[in-house]
Amino acid sequence: MKITKVTSHILRYDMPEELGYSQQYYNQRTAHLVEVETDEGLTGWGECFGPGNIAIANKGIVEKVIQPMILGADPLDRDVLWHKVYNLLRDHGQKGMSMQSLSGVDIALWDLVGKIAGLPISKLIGGNHRDKVAVYGYGMMLRQEDTDSLAARFKDEAAAIKGMGFKATKMKVGFGPRPDVKLAAAVRAGVGDDFPFMVDANHCYTTSDAFYVGRALDEMEAYWFEEPVAPEDLDGYKELRAGLKTNISGGEAEFNRWGWRKLLETRCLDIAQPEVCALGGITEYLRVMALAHAHFTPVINHVWGSAIAVATNLQLLAAMPPMPGGLHPWEPWLEFDTTDNKFRDDLLVEPLSIQKQVAENEGCVAVPTAPGIGVEPDREFIKHYELDC
Repeated sequence: MKITKVTSHILRYDMPEELGYSQQYYNQRTAHLVEVETDEGLTGWGECFGPGNIAIANKGIVEKVIQPMILGADPLDRDVLWHKVYNLLRDHGQKGMSMQSLSGVDIALWDLVGKIAGLPISKLIGGNHRDKVAVYGYGMMLRQEDTDSLAARFKDEAAAIKGMGFKATKMKVGFGPRPDVKLAAAVRAGVGDDFPFMVDANHCYTTSDAFYVGRALDEMEAYWFEEPVAPEDLDGYKELRAGLKTNISGGEAEFNRWGWRKLLETRCLDIAQPEVCALGGITEYLRVMALAHAHFTPVINHVWGSAIAVATNLQLLAAMPPMPGGLHPWEPWLEFDTTDNKFRDDLLVEPLSIQKQVAENEGCVAVPTAPGIGVEPDREFIKHYELDC
């Protein structure tokens, strides 16, 4: 079997309302799917992290740079191909967009290998430690309105997410330390004292401002404080981890095993959040997860994107070994964005129906059992939303 074609599909639609996080507001939803075709008719699907014009730029890397490197190769040689591409791209960027692009291709190759073997990816990795995964729902996105009205909205939205059956919830911050603490207090009030909630700063604070927010989160007993400072500021992460009771999480903006080695050796994180669609695909994710567990750091994958990304992460979470193990081991969660996303809800021939499963199965979802990542996208849907770029 040989690889005959690699195609990027950039999907986009106008969202019903503008949403934001600490770095920007946005009113369009984007997804970057990668399709790898073979001479025997089998096709694999993957996804690249990166919204908006980043997706358009990554399409050029996938089709114009990576595709010529792997055409005619055997898709079973996924590790060989990963190193070939990485080594040829190394002089042009060991992180960022080149790795995002490689990630989508690598995931598609794993999907292909699963279809060739007739097995889901979790079985190829080594088997299922769990057949269902608990889910946390995030929402409480930023909006351009005053803090008082936003706090009221956050309180109601947090209560609604809890009412949907999710195991925990996560909010965004980014207006500044004082208003952000006010928003966090509203979310805590919305979910009550015993329900886990998390705060995602998307690296918007200085270390001193992060301490101000973090000490308030300590009092509220937040479960984790995500990306409090810039991903380059490893000393800041380390200081926050040592000085706060709340777990410090991060890593979605880190790439490959070498970047993660430094992050973990520096003891920056209580919880690691690798992004499989960005750090180098499944091939590299497995190395990063092994590094995290070697440092006794729990892993809760960062998940953003379409149903392809969600299904891929369900396979990985199913195959993640307990850490450190025991009768009642610490278990990973699936991250789920509760805001409007057609590319997650309507992309597949057979939808995952995450919210329905959460409501009916005590906050858990089943791991797909079909070969590869376990799902197939609807080509007519892709055609309808695909950009001509």
